[in-house]
Amino acid sequence: MSASESSLTSENNAKGGFNTRAVHAGQAFEPRTGAVIPPVHFSTTYAQDGIGGLRDGYEYGRGTNPTRDALQEQLAALEGGKHAFSFSSGLAAEDSLIRALTRPGDHIVLGNDAYGGTYRLISRVLGEWGITNKPVDMADLDAVKAAVADGKTRILWVETPSNPMMKISDLAALAEIAHAAGALFVVDNTFATPYLQQPLSFGADVVVHSTTKYIGGHSDVVGGAVIVNDDELAEKIGFVQFAVGAVSGPMDAFLTTRGLKTLGVRMDRHSTNGQAVAEFLLQRPEVSHVLYPGLKDHPGHELAAKQMKSFGGVVSFRLKGGEAAARKFAESLRLFTLAESLGGIESLVNYPSEMTHASVKGTELAVPVDLLRLSVGIEEEQDLLADLDQAFGAL
Repeated sequence: MSASESSLTSENNAKGGFNTRAVHAGQAFEPRTGAVIPPVHFSTTYAQDGIGGLRDGYEYGRGTNPTRDALQEQLAALEGGKHAFSFSSGLAAEDSLIRALTRPGDHIVLGNDAYGGTYRLISRVLGEWGITNKPVDMADLDAVKAAVADGKTRILWVETPSNPMMKISDLAALAEIAHAAGALFVVDNTFATPYLQQPLSFGADVVVHSTTKYIGGHSDVVGGAVIVNDDELAEKIGFVQFAVGAVSGPMDAFLTTRGLKTLGVRMDRHSTNGQAVAEFLLQRPEVSHVLYPGLKDHPGHELAAKQMKSFGGVVSFRLKGGEAAARKFAESLRLFTLAESLGGIESLVNYPSEMTHASVKGTELAVPVDLLRLSVGIEEEQDLLADLDQAFGAL
């Protein structure tokens, strides 16, 4: 493996089921001592055997690092990809990806309920670079076709489930639309994770993650990832990552790897608890809408059941009492911590309109002011329901 390559192939570690790969891909024991857990490599530079005589391709930490390489191999194996890249944050991953694949004058079509940080990056940062965008309802396939028919669309970008409206998009249909228009199909798979959904198998060209969320899983490390199969795309992304330098540090890579090993086990619990919370909220008279694809009346339920192993741990809901009720409820919870982010083992509540999606207020991506988003953790189900019940009592 040369130093210019910042990703690893997973073909030697892709055998076995998901949890087997999660534990073993990229995680060979350390050969000198036999340490079962590979060491964390903090060195920024590597001794050369003569000028240009690199050992296993290692030269400088921005380009390659054994701990980061191990995580990248693990990510590729789990997402069903050939190349993976680990970044310092999810938005760093998105920024490097878009810069690698677009040029000034190119166009991005994205969901009209995309994550606020993604929209801010595309519209306010990359917009200054000459990248244009159009938000569209990804469930309206005719609208998507019309949006990408201008000949300038380089990327069709989708999140499914979406954040925070929990919309489900048809991955196979969108891949077909993107490719017919000569565009690349990028899927943000953060909410579903590779355990519940693998977009590359549905025709996606690129998968992106905020590994800060479920992949890290413990609310203690920030990171991002990009996974692809195409060698040419990988070369472009790897060059930008090396040139710009938005790489994950060795300790961050190690913590992400440690979290990723238990992803399948955690997602089973997140999904079970998420379903229980959604069904509980559905029975509450104070609630006007419950947005969770595991509910049979969710408009994307059948599609989600086809694309996903189960339905995840994020539940959004709207309160009949409007903004005041939403704020009061969020501030009355005790076990659910009021905080941004999601996907950790602990349960969180977020008021998107003023927190994660404040940057899209006043746009067509604005979030309803009566909406709350729950990241349902792995605590005991009865304790989570009791906390929600007491918060309803405070209204």
